[in-house]
Amino acid sequence: MEQLQKAIEERGSVLSDHVIKVDQFLNHQIDTNLMVEIGREFISRFQGHDITKVLTIETSGIAPSFMAAHELNVPLVFARKKKSLTMTDHLYTSSVYSYTKEETNQITVSKDFLSSDDRVLILDDILANGQAALGLIDVVKQSGASLVGIGFVIEKSFQDGRDKLEEAGHRVESLARIKSLEGSNVTFLNEVTEEVKG
Repeated sequence: MEQLQKAIEERGSVLSDHVIKVDQFLNHQIDTNLMVEIGREFISRFQGHDITKVLTIETSGIAPSFMAAHELNVPLVFARKKKSLTMTDHLYTSSVYSYTKEETNQITVSKDFLSSDDRVLILDDILANGQAALGLIDVVKQSGASLVGIGFVIEKSFQDGRDKLEEAGHRVESLARIKSLEGSNVTFLNEVTEEVKG
């Protein structure tokens, strides 16, 4: 997605060979026009699957997921990382380790919002090691719902998240795939070239 890659190049900050900061437009300050386009792109990639719910994890996944859910005219459900006083039981739960925050969170989703009748699209902001996605997949399995696929705004393709998800049999779509962050430069994976090689 050219508009997204341009935003990453112009407004992203490479902090190390493994970390890129995109808080200028994605996960602190939100570029709403870009989010609208991201939502539409996700829908075009997963069209024809009769999606009934979009599922994400708080907080960075909410903005792009909201736009996709809005385009689909379906509810957006987000997993909470901290239980509120009003959420004490009747929950799906899963453990998710965050490498950037170096902590494990017990994510929760109310059983009122996911059921075996649902066809779920999981969306999130960044794919690195795949831990958040695996936690969300676990929640979907617990609910008995069908998982249509998993989408990410940005994928760090030099990490093993995609491999884990695809080896488990899941469809993965990423709107911008970063090949490397070496030397403070962002290099994108050329998906056309990759398909030819594959």
